[in-house]
Amino acid sequence: MNKYAIAAALVCSLTLTGCVNSLSGNTYSRSDARQVQQVQYGVVQSSTPVVIEGTAGVVGAGTGAVVGGVVGSNIGGGKGKTIATVLGAVAGGLAGKQAEESLTRTQGQEVTVRLDNGNMISIVQEVGEGPMFRSGDRVRVLSGNGSARVTY
Repeated sequence: MNKYAIAAALVCSLTLTGCVNSLSGNTYSRSDARQVQQVQYGVVQSSTPVVIEGTAGVVGAGTGAVVGGVVGSNIGGGKGKTIATVLGAVAGGLAGKQAEESLTRTQGQEVTVRLDNGNMISIVQEVGEGPMFRSGDRVRVLSGNGSARVTY
């Protein structure tokens, strides 16, 4: 396998990793379907742009280690080749992990809502294809199964 094919595999796997889980208010996981959600209404007090960290899983590190090992194996000969292969795999794994984290980082918003019962809550969610909330917006807060989301 040549180094261009390996690089293409790395980019594809990291790109797909970023599409797996959405944290936006209008995206539901399969496990959210048909689950009871508590509904509360309120008014947005503030909405602050935030960055949601990306995932740093095994996909990027594993793919990077393979790419680094293959590249390292093409350097030197004998024990030098073995050392270069190991160092290439370690460096590639670290670089792949960092690349995955960067590629899966998303734009989010921290939405502070004063509920109709007077309580004040704050929820961080991905902007994605969802709306950016503004102070004064009347919203619904859906909560259940340990998570919550703000929607119109």
